[in-house]
Amino acid sequence: MTLPPVDGTPGRQVRGIPLRALIPNAVTVLALCFGLTGVRFAIAGEWEKAVASIVVAAVLDGIDGRIARLLKGATRFGAELDSLSDVTAFGVAPALIVYLWSLQYLPGIGWVIALSHAVTCALRLARFNAQIDSAPQPHKRAGYLTGVPAPVGAALTLSPLFLSFWLEPALLDDARVRATLVSLVVIPVAFLMVSSLPTYSWGSLRLRPSQRLPALVGVGLFAGALFSAPWMTLTLACVAYAVTIPFAVRSYARLRRRETALPPV
Repeated sequence: MTLPPVDGTPGRQVRGIPLRALIPNAVTVLALCFGLTGVRFAIAGEWEKAVASIVVAAVLDGIDGRIARLLKGATRFGAELDSLSDVTAFGVAPALIVYLWSLQYLPGIGWVIALSHAVTCALRLARFNAQIDSAPQPHKRAGYLTGVPAPVGAALTLSPLFLSFWLEPALLDDARVRATLVSLVVIPVAFLMVSSLPTYSWGSLRLRPSQRLPALVGVGLFAGALFSAPWMTLTLACVAYAVTIPFAVRSYARLRRRETALPPV
């Protein structure tokens, strides 16, 4: 390899990686580390710390892409790293946590149920990567997502733990009851992650000018509730999201009917 001259004469320039491209990748790696740390806490039986680690990973995953766009540091490497981080933090880690917390008490079938979450999360992310540069995506074009995103899927899968922390462990003290509840949650969530159902995204939400202040008040109240009663807030947030899914399907169907009714340009 020839080095550029040191006397200032023209030569081949050695280009480096700008720092702004590393910052979002560093945030993604932090999300990955928090996801794996959740598994470590689960092995030690520290369930609240395990779940909190996944929640922190979800927050970091929510901001890394925005940081990349803000700093103009979005790269294909970052997109691939983000998917690998997501499948670990929101696929493998939650599956292991719910298995160690409850599903291990369902011999044989418990591990299969835990695997269903990890596998469908990986399939969802693989589908997302395959469609990045491919054909038109009608859901995305309309501002919707296809299926339940991986961080939300992880939260829904962990919602029985949220409920247990909120209502005291004594209410879910029986291992069989816990395992049954988790099974009834994990299997539908796994289906929703790989489904083609439209779900709401931030791009599909529209507020009237008169709703701006109430929305800001709602965000402030949610943040306060999250800090003062985190497990109750997360449980109710999961229930609220699940309730929005049929409304998203109906809203998208109405939008499609409106588009097909328009005369061709």
